[in-house]
Amino acid sequence: MRTLNDITPPSRRRDIDSVGRPVGSDRESMNERPPRFPFATLLAILIVIAASIGALFYFSSAKVEVTPNTVSAAVQGSFTATQSSGTLPYEIITSQKMASQSIKGSGTKAVNSSASGNITIYNTQTKSQKLIANTRFATAAGLIFRTRTAVVVPGGSATTPGSVTTKVYADQVGSTYNVAPTSFTIPGFAGTPQASAVYARSTSAMTGGASGNIPVVDASLEKQAKNALITALTPDLESSLQAKIPPGYTLLPGAATTTFEELEPSPSATTGMVEIKEQATITAVIFPNAALAKAVAASVTGLGYQGEALTLAPASKLELVPETTMPDPEATSFSFKINGTASLIYTVDPTRIAAAVSGKTRSAAEVALTNYPEVKRAIIILRPFWRQTFPQDPATISVVVANP
Repeated sequence: MRTLNDITPPSRRRDIDSVGRPVGSDRESMNERPPRFPFATLLAILIVIAASIGALFYFSSAKVEVTPNTVSAAVQGSFTATQSSGTLPYEIITSQKMASQSIKGSGTKAVNSSASGNITIYNTQTKSQKLIANTRFATAAGLIFRTRTAVVVPGGSATTPGSVTTKVYADQVGSTYNVAPTSFTIPGFAGTPQASAVYARSTSAMTGGASGNIPVVDASLEKQAKNALITALTPDLESSLQAKIPPGYTLLPGAATTTFEELEPSPSATTGMVEIKEQATITAVIFPNAALAKAVAASVTGLGYQGEALTLAPASKLELVPETTMPDPEATSFSFKINGTASLIYTVDPTRIAAAVSGKTRSAAEVALTNYPEVKRAIIILRPFWRQTFPQDPATISVVVANP
């Protein structure tokens, strides 16, 4: 006889497995097993750490950022410079411009005049060369110009010829001889060694040659036109001179002089009009910036200057005053005064700074740099962050010079 307890309802038979255990008991036993070690996660962490350390070493650096020292000093002294040589050399640069304007003519006049102008005679012989008065100089086109006085051209060499500047006059009248700057030979030396050793060049046009009737203009109108031309030429001339200053050279205020030359009026393309011409030439003395800065610093009492490399900052307010006149092209020296305020910037040599800190600790390097007058401020950067010593090889140290 069965009792009610022996009968299993069909809804529960599904929950009994073949061995009489409830379904899900294996799942519970699996959850009771110990967890597996996260090897993959640990490996990923180790890779990230290794990569980070490698990046730190890869991007490691030793750098010094230097701000140069600057000083301001009042200057009032006398100086002597020598052309192209010495502790304070100088160079002469020139620029030339011409402008014209048409104005109404008031008639003509008959003229017969010869062109003239300056030439520089060069001598590559070691001995001096004397040239008598009326020595002929010929252009490539065969136009002849003559000297009116005897000259002696000092000796020199092929690389540094001796030179002298003199005035020459056209052999004939007429505008044909108003030639542009050109080269000259000496016909009298043809067939001799001097033919190639002595020669001449002009740096400005020959002017004044005229023949026949030339236009005439009212004096007051001509003066107005010339003043207008001079006003127009001045800024253009100064701009062209600035463009001729080589890198590293300085032109001080007062070191340039400008001359204006009145050219002969000529008929304009418009009937009844006359072309008024004005030619301007600017000549300047320029100095290597570093050499001039050292000379200026050495002239200042109490500055404590010891011959360190310097440059003159653009902010300097200096004026040059020639002792007599501006030097001629053949001059070998130039005396002048400089007045004003100089702003001097010490020149930082990166190689010298790198050598000063190589192999030193951060603190030792900071102390060492205080002994360098060119250093106003130095920022030391060492990477990785735990690195506290500069490498022994200065070539591996980066030195960056900031603007003062």
